[in-house]
Amino acid sequence: MCGRYNIVTDADALIDAFEITLVNIDATAWQPRYNVAPSQNVPVVRETDLGRELVMLRWGLVPFWAKEPKIGYKMINARAETVSTKPAFRAAFKRRRCLIPATGFYEWKAETSGKQPFNICMQDRSVFAFAGLWEHWEGEGEQAIESCTIIVTEANKSVQSVHDRMPVIIDSEHYGSWLDAGQQRTNELASLLQPFTARLLDIEPVSKRVNSPKHDDPECLVAQE
Repeated sequence: MCGRYNIVTDADALIDAFEITLVNIDATAWQPRYNVAPSQNVPVVRETDLGRELVMLRWGLVPFWAKEPKIGYKMINARAETVSTKPAFRAAFKRRRCLIPATGFYEWKAETSGKQPFNICMQDRSVFAFAGLWEHWEGEGEQAIESCTIIVTEANKSVQSVHDRMPVIIDSEHYGSWLDAGQQRTNELASLLQPFTARLLDIEPVSKRVNSPKHDDPECLVAQE
């Protein structure tokens, strides 16, 4: 699963990297995030009739049919193997796919001294994108919620040294295909939900400070010996 990640960049870099047309976040108030946690609002890229939109959505998908929004706490990840058929995700998989920008994600490995967090990122520390889904929910007498989930798959060979699962990373050449709501061929979409091999990843132990979502600062990424 993916339960924590970072996005250490500025809003302008996101706008450029994803060719954003509509900016529906407060770019002037944007701050790098070192320890993004479930239920928080996160930046998401999705396609609209007017082009790609950058928007903040709640991490933890609330299906449109849910009776109450707390189901989102259990929906932070969707498994690539079942995302097209599971009731919570299949409608969004058909028409509401998105990209979730990141600069790294955390996984934990059991060691003699306890669980050690590792940051997994591109070797050049550049921005990349998780495959995601988004959803719109409205409950009677409650404020509407727009939410998202990160799709996960089997770990590639390098990540297997830490964990057996990893987020699906969409290579930039496939951004358009993934975001296109008109693309509904399940087999072609499934071909994008594979362990990432397009570029080499760095995997390094970092501070256990990241264990608590209360900590969201550069110290979370301090490399450990």
